Formats: sequence, C-alpha cells, structure tokens
Amino acid sequence: MDIKWLQDFVCLGRTLNFSRAAEERNITQPAFSRRIRSLENWLGVPLIRRSTYPVQLSAAGSLFLPVAQETLNNLSDTRQIIRGAELGRTAFQRIAVLHTISVNFLTSRIKELESEMPNLRVRVFSDYLPTCCQLFSDGTCDFLLCYRHNNGPPFFEEDIVIRKDISVERFKPVAEANAAAEGGWDLSSGKTNHIPYLSYDPTSYLGTIVDQIIGSRKPPLVLQYMDAHSEALKRSTVAGSGVAWLSESVVADELASGQLVTVGGPEWQTDLTLTLFSASDRLDNTGRMLWEAL
Repeated sequence: MDIKWLQDFVCLGRTLNFSRAAEERNITQPAFSRRIRSLENWLGVPLIRRSTYPVQLSAAGSLFLPVAQETLNNLSDTRQIIRGAELGRTAFQRIAVLHTISVNFLTSRIKELESEMPNLRVRVFSDYLPTCCQLFSDGTCDFLLCYRHNNGPPFFEEDIVIRKDISVERFKPVAEANAAAEGGWDLSSGKTNHIPYLSYDPTSYLGTIVDQIIGSRKPPLVLQYMDAHSEALKRSTVAGSGVAWLSESVVADELASGQLVTVGGPEWQTDLTLTLFSASDRLDNTGRMLWEAL
C-alpha cells in the first residue's frame, strides 16, 4: 500500500474524471491510472466503473471512499500531533517555495517574523514548481509559495485550498546597461539587431509565461543560454550576456543603481502575483498565525 494511492483515489472519487484528477495530482494520466490499478489490485476488486462517462465508483469504490478519506484525515491529524510533540516544541511549518522567491522574499520575511512568533520553526523545500506543487498536494508541505499568472494554468481546484495573494510584481525583459546600449538591445524599437536571449527552460512555469508574452511576434532574440532558475539568469544578465525576463523584486537593486535597464515597453511585460496556498485543515495554531502574518 502506498499513501499516494489513497490520495489519488480520493481525488478521483471527487472529480470522477481521470484527466482532471491526474492534473490535480500533478502526474500524467497514464501514471495516475496505473496507481489506481495498483490500489485495485491491492484490494482485489475494481473500484471504478470505466465503461460509463463520466466514470462512476463501483459498489466497492463507494464503500471504500469514506474509509480512504478517514484514513488520510487520521494520518494527517496524527502527524500534526507527533510534530507538535517533537521535543516538546512547536512543529516545523513546512513551506514549498520556488527558489527565487525563497532567496528574494521568504528568507528575509521569516527573519522578521521570528521576533513576533518565538515558537516559529520553518522548514523550506526550495525547488521547481512541479515539485513544489507535488510536495504540497501530497501533504509533505503545509504551504506553497509561488508566482501565479492570470493566463497561466491553475495549480489546484480553488475550492480545496485557501489562497492569499501577497503582492504583484512586474515581470519584464532586462539587460546590463552598457551591453544594451552598445548592442542596441531594445525589443520595442523595431530594429532587427540580433539580441542574445537568456531563456528559462521551456517546460518551466516562467518559461511558459515568457512564451505567452512573445506570442506570435518574432523578436530578434537569439537563444544564448538556458536555465530553469531566475538567479542563474540574473547572474548571466548582470554579466552582460544578454536579455532575460526577470521579476522586479529579483533585480530591484540593480535597476535602481542603473546596472540593469528595461529593454522592452509594456507590451513586452506582464504582472506576476506572489501567492500563498494552504489547506486550512492541515494547520496548527502556529501555522494559522503564519498564514495571517505572511
């Protein structure tokens, strides 16, 4: 038995749709279907009637669904009790967060909160967005802190989590000032000068946002470097290697000093919302205080 099988089945029992449930669980549909099959093999009976559309729970599935839900709830409650009893101290608040947000926002914000919340203990899981979403979905983390874009795909069903929008940041193309001036790097000028492009991995969340900004236009960008981390792209940008899309919080000091400049007008920019997700039933008292404070 794998606890993920129970989580998958509860999700499928709610959605009655393999594709939608797989999306919520942040795995491919074939992998999701295999895990449901594994649970059925473990029980020895089919839980789903796949011949109907939408799919329906079998009699055994209807009987097992509340058991699976109660089992997951009991495990979650017991975990919180054990965490809270650890060394007689408050449990760790576990936060899944994008690496760039951890570096540029969360670390300093947690430091500020330590004086207000003396019992606060935080464990940060800094990773790519799909991994962060999975850590949050499977209950490893109690919070998810990430960027959200109005045109981006939803991370979860809004009715199963709580969400707080913390701030809005401008996401725009920037370059080292001298390199931009010498090379004539300006996306809004209409010039056809080749501009070295420092790109996110195309499968990353921010990579998809940049693709949406560019759209069907064909700016004179020539791919020079690719990385999934904003901090790596920032270092290359500061070194004068090319143009990268970065959020203002990541390059605030460099923009203020004039070391970096914006190389595209509003049509090449968009807003990103810094958003905190949680599930209220996972939070202890300290977790609820952290939710209110962030």
